[in-house]
Amino acid sequence: MKKAILISSATALLIAGGVAVAAPGGGKGMMRADANNDNQITRAEMTAAMEQRWEKMDANKDGQISKADRDVRKAQRFAEMDTNGDGGVSQAEMEAHRANRKSERFARADVDGNGSLSQEEMQSMRGKRGGKGMGKRGGKGNRGGMMKRADTNGDQMISKAEFQAAAMARFEKADANGDGIVTAEERKAAREARRGERNKRGG
Repeated sequence: MKKAILISSATALLIAGGVAVAAPGGGKGMMRADANNDNQITRAEMTAAMEQRWEKMDANKDGQISKADRDVRKAQRFAEMDTNGDGGVSQAEMEAHRANRKSERFARADVDGNGSLSQEEMQSMRGKRGGKGMGKRGGKGNRGGMMKRADTNGDQMISKAEFQAAAMARFEKADANGDGIVTAEERKAAREARRGERNKRGG
């Protein structure tokens, strides 16, 4: 019974991990594209981030994002957690996996490599993770909606062209002054506009 609970928890982690790379861009998730940590996103940074995300999402390398890719990613993550290869994830394996993820996040956030995080590095890390609770409750549903909109021909698969178009459409919409850079102020305005649109649809 305990093993079953652990496997269920591991599955939840895998699903959350899949959601973390689901959206082609926008909102606080757009901050992951901020390669030089200057709190703004250039078109070049957005393009580079899209390429990296596409490589992760197209797990079976067939040029499409579909349920098959999600299944491959889940299997890959489960294999990473199941370090002894016994087909199940123990509590120790799960805790080790979480510890590794935390260490990796810390290393990415510690831009100057001095072993501690400054206030700016902490703020940048929070922004790139999408804020507390992302991937749960509202975060998951919103991401699913973005992917549905990206599937413009309705075949339940997303081509690279569709993926890029959806991501750049959000970038262009956020880039209010059209200078090819999305600033913190523009991101905030875009979030508020999306929130207003959701409220209108729900009202």
